[in-house]
Amino acid sequence: MKHTFIALSFVMLIGFGSCKKFFDQVPNDQITIDQVFQKKAASQNFLANVYSYVDDESKQWTDFPWTGNSDELDVTWSKYATYDLARLNMSAGNVLFNKWGEYYRGIRAATYFINHIDGNQEILALNGQQLIDQYKAEARFLRAYYYFLLMRQFGPVVIIGENELPVDATAADLQLPRLPFDECVDYVVKELDMAASVLPLVPEVNGTPSASEAGRATKGMALAVKARLLLYAASPLYNGNKEYANFKNPDGTPLINQTYDESKWKKASDAAKAVIDLNQYSLFKDPGGDPVTTASNILLSPWNNEAIFVRKSNSLTDWDKNAFPRQGDGWCGLGPTQEMVDAYFMSDGKPISESPLYSESGFTDVNGVSVYNMYRNREPRFYASITYNNSLWMSGQMTAPKPISFFVDGPNGKNGHPTDWTKTGYLIRKNVSWNQTARPLVLFRLGEIYLNYAEALNEYDPSNPDILKYLNLIRERAGIPQYGTGSNALPVPADQNEMRKKIWAERRVELAFEYHRWFDIRRWKIAGQVMGDLHGMDVNKTGNDFYHRVVATSHLFKNAFYWFPIEQYELDRARMIVQNPGW
Repeated sequence: MKHTFIALSFVMLIGFGSCKKFFDQVPNDQITIDQVFQKKAASQNFLANVYSYVDDESKQWTDFPWTGNSDELDVTWSKYATYDLARLNMSAGNVLFNKWGEYYRGIRAATYFINHIDGNQEILALNGQQLIDQYKAEARFLRAYYYFLLMRQFGPVVIIGENELPVDATAADLQLPRLPFDECVDYVVKELDMAASVLPLVPEVNGTPSASEAGRATKGMALAVKARLLLYAASPLYNGNKEYANFKNPDGTPLINQTYDESKWKKASDAAKAVIDLNQYSLFKDPGGDPVTTASNILLSPWNNEAIFVRKSNSLTDWDKNAFPRQGDGWCGLGPTQEMVDAYFMSDGKPISESPLYSESGFTDVNGVSVYNMYRNREPRFYASITYNNSLWMSGQMTAPKPISFFVDGPNGKNGHPTDWTKTGYLIRKNVSWNQTARPLVLFRLGEIYLNYAEALNEYDPSNPDILKYLNLIRERAGIPQYGTGSNALPVPADQNEMRKKIWAERRVELAFEYHRWFDIRRWKIAGQVMGDLHGMDVNKTGNDFYHRVVATSHLFKNAFYWFPIEQYELDRARMIVQNPGW
């Protein structure tokens, strides 16, 4: 099955939504849908289609807004929907980045597979029931994952369960209400637990680990999705959010629980610890010990042992091209905001507001290049993540590293191209391969799980020593001082509130540009505080005048945008579904 997770078979090329009519015709050279589930290869290809709904989130300028419409990154071009969303140009009649129908198609495909794969004669003859059970667990995991994706974008959803809604379902068949968010969580957690109880620790064939099957569902993947889901469910947006007191189904059922429940944080911490306790994953570290190289290669080094859930086929080479400067034959399209630049710590482990090392005055000669002191003495993750003015760049188009200039009249500046210039005066460097090497897209990794665990533990057991332990493991790997005792250590946060701030700050830096920030600022209910006018250097100037904070772009926000609206077309068909608040 090595290639079935990249390419689809003839069964899938016609689209699952049309399978019924297609197979009713039974051409001489095709097989019926019933026969599909009696043959091993055809069933494997059907399962490959279920996998195909796993998102390629690297398309952050066209298909997803999780970075380009948060406060960490700006997509420079106005032709994409990221621009419209940043200006609140969305309605129930024009839902941008609308994934509602797509995820439900994935759910429907998974359910059909689960309900029909039993009794596959070729698999039973060759592999026995074990492989059928594994395939069903994979489909069950994928179905649960698609429900999670729906919930993070739209809030409470319709849970269909094991029912198969036919392609030609009547209006009466579609009259299902959204379930309260907590009930959705309970259902998905149960499904993930069921899948995890069957799935192997590592991808395998006939019970034997196989590198060729990398990317298939594993126990760790199921438990990692569960950990993130429970972290979200414990957070302020969902846990006792009284602002949604009137968000109810037509029968009066509240969709968001109005009572804060601290035990949700315990469930989240237990779920994260379960992933850690698998002892299957470890924090990636550069064998040479260089923390900048480590920070760069967490995502660039394929199949390293920190990755939990990856997508093999992706558009990361386009991500590279969009992040390249024009000097490197790129498009200058992905510009980190000044707010994100300022979030990185100094080399002493302190934020810029507290460190004596930070300066916005003067320049330092670094290997013959004049570097603004704002960018000096920063932590290693900064240098692995941000391309700033006069930082060195190397790509396949260059014979040697060159300093990158974003001055208005410079080789990457505004005057040199009508559209391809960064509005913030920065480009993203994280997960950017200078030679555009193909690699897996990492969707879940152990570093996130450590931070999930520390955050959840701090909310219900703030004196637990594991909070500091796992927060410090991230900082130690990053090459900056830890919290604790000793000559280089920083003071331990004084209380739960201070620790929360430290965890949030660490999470912002460690997981920057990995599609978390959009959902974090929403679940914490701080989106209204951090969105709005976002800053950068003055790309309309040259020389010293460039190095001044100016408003670079506006990513607007209003409370309705905590969740996306459900498309009016869906509401017209399924009249028991209530619209999200504010739409």
